[in-house]
Amino acid sequence: MKTIVPIGPYHPLQEEPEFFTLTVEGEKIVSVDVQVGYNHRGIEKLSEMKTYDQSTFVVERICGICSTSHPFAFVQAVEDIAQIEVPERAKYIRTIIGEGERIHSHLLWLGLAGHFLGYNTVFMWAWKLREEILDVMEILSGNRNNYGMFKPGGVRRDIKAEDIPMVLKKIDSILPTLDMLKKAVLDDPVLQARTKGVGILTKEAAINYSALGPTARASGIKRDVRKDSPYAAYDRVQWDMIVTQNGDVFDKLVLRVLETFESVKIMKECLLTLPPGEIDANLKTIPPGEGIGQHEAPRGECFHYVKSDGTNRPVRHKIRAPTFMNLPTYKSTVINQTISDVTIILAAIDPCYCCTERISVLDTKGTKLYGGEDLVRLSQAKTERLRKEMGVK
Repeated sequence: MKTIVPIGPYHPLQEEPEFFTLTVEGEKIVSVDVQVGYNHRGIEKLSEMKTYDQSTFVVERICGICSTSHPFAFVQAVEDIAQIEVPERAKYIRTIIGEGERIHSHLLWLGLAGHFLGYNTVFMWAWKLREEILDVMEILSGNRNNYGMFKPGGVRRDIKAEDIPMVLKKIDSILPTLDMLKKAVLDDPVLQARTKGVGILTKEAAINYSALGPTARASGIKRDVRKDSPYAAYDRVQWDMIVTQNGDVFDKLVLRVLETFESVKIMKECLLTLPPGEIDANLKTIPPGEGIGQHEAPRGECFHYVKSDGTNRPVRHKIRAPTFMNLPTYKSTVINQTISDVTIILAAIDPCYCCTERISVLDTKGTKLYGGEDLVRLSQAKTERLRKEMGVK
């Protein structure tokens, strides 16, 4: 007998609104339907109403966890249009910020994975360790999240020479605990029992779904924008791409832990070899044209497309977040698994729905009913109505 099990659109283990309809026979999953679109904010349309400099701050707020990933891709798209070279020092600073974010994102995910499995010791250790990296980001940028470091043509803030010894000391201080977490993951029989052979994404399925980031690399696919299309300072420092072969939750877990060691390596080399010079190319105007920007975010490739008409605002801004590509793999990994493993299999792709959300309102004949301005108007009207109902001035 088949039973429908709904998960969402709000669920205590999923931080953002999404809806999964699971069809089960006993405890086995036989089919799944995924629905998103509950939290659309119209970022692409908002960007077209802002200057290029303002849009950098808008896209930084797409995601709080990987708040540098979108600015990283966006400014590169703008620089692609202008055909300018970013100063060397700015490239190193961008790389440092990008890898600091990767460490804190992977540690956040590791803690949540432990929580999903009922292994709250891992949760507490990982999040305690993450605080050290957030302190590092605060020293470098002034902020623990939403760093505000990027701008078309370079970066907004330099790294002070007197701050580097403290940053290096803090980075080194996390290595013993990080090594302890690695051993816990590799040696703990309970954790392995809950994750090995669970939610397997085969190499063939990963290719067919065009999976990205750790989701793809855990299935044996050597795909990383930092290696495939080097940018910033990634081709100037020594680091290894981590690839595992089994495609299960365990391999995704191991891969992210090992990637944090590589990110530490990248950050340290960039800080120790930070070249002198300017941090901004002082980009004044953007010519007409089209440009693309790519960044290997903690979840995979973040892709931005920007079109310019020669004014100080983009006429089109298209964003593709890694979860948009990775989420469909869930239809491959969850089938024939037990319902108790549903949440950890989903969590294994490290989904971010606020990065992914988009919406189009159509009638049954496929005619577009609302444009971007209509959606903004409706949103503002709803906000006003809610304020009146709540008595907020």
